[in-house]
Amino acid sequence: MSSNAANISGKSIVITGASSGLGEAAARLLAAEGARLALGARRRDRLDALVRDIQKAGGQALAVTTDVTDPRQVQALVDAAVAAYGRLDVIVNNAGLMPLSLLEQRRLAEWDRMIDVNIKGVLYGIAAALPQMQKQRSGQIINVSSVAGHKVRPGSAVYSATKHAVRALSEGLRLEAKAYNLRTTIISPGAVWSELPDGVGEPQTAAAVRQMYADIAIPADSFARAVAFAISQPEDVDINEILFRPTRQEL
Repeated sequence: MSSNAANISGKSIVITGASSGLGEAAARLLAAEGARLALGARRRDRLDALVRDIQKAGGQALAVTTDVTDPRQVQALVDAAVAAYGRLDVIVNNAGLMPLSLLEQRRLAEWDRMIDVNIKGVLYGIAAALPQMQKQRSGQIINVSSVAGHKVRPGSAVYSATKHAVRALSEGLRLEAKAYNLRTTIISPGAVWSELPDGVGEPQTAAAVRQMYADIAIPADSFARAVAFAISQPEDVDINEILFRPTRQEL
């Protein structure tokens, strides 16, 4: 365990999009620090394998099949954490998609899917977690945005709009949650190894994104460390936003 473990150990933490990439890396690190995890994603086989790994290493975790576009499934994930661990200390709204394309290509189905996962999924996580955290008068909600939530480039208009929305929602939540002593954090990664590039359907854009990731992307544990840093702070310290990139990333 690291020096952060004293403020992480024993905390009940929900992570969406936990079956791979950033969510998986965060789950592994937080479990090693002594957190008690409820992990949600659509791919149950991947979740179960992750839970087995965590438990073999002496950690605590449970898996709940979760599609974040369904508010009932997100609520069930949060309820499972509370039932198992007695409380909810942190939710990491991590699930996201990045099917980049130019607006003129009119990939409407991809736009709808991004809005459903990247915006509504975060909202459903907030809605599920708030009542329990308000009752406790403690808790932390971590929403994952992106460098694209700060910068827009050709091909990223809709994706950037969803990630700007996450930042706006998070700031509104920060202001409203103060009455309940809650903490809120936005984490905005740059090019970090995950399955996000695999979701780019437009061939030319997909090739460019894959090449950029091959050239500069940093490991997913960089994201995990940012999550752990935000959680590990004393209760009177509210880390509201972390923006990080590979050192070589210009955008």
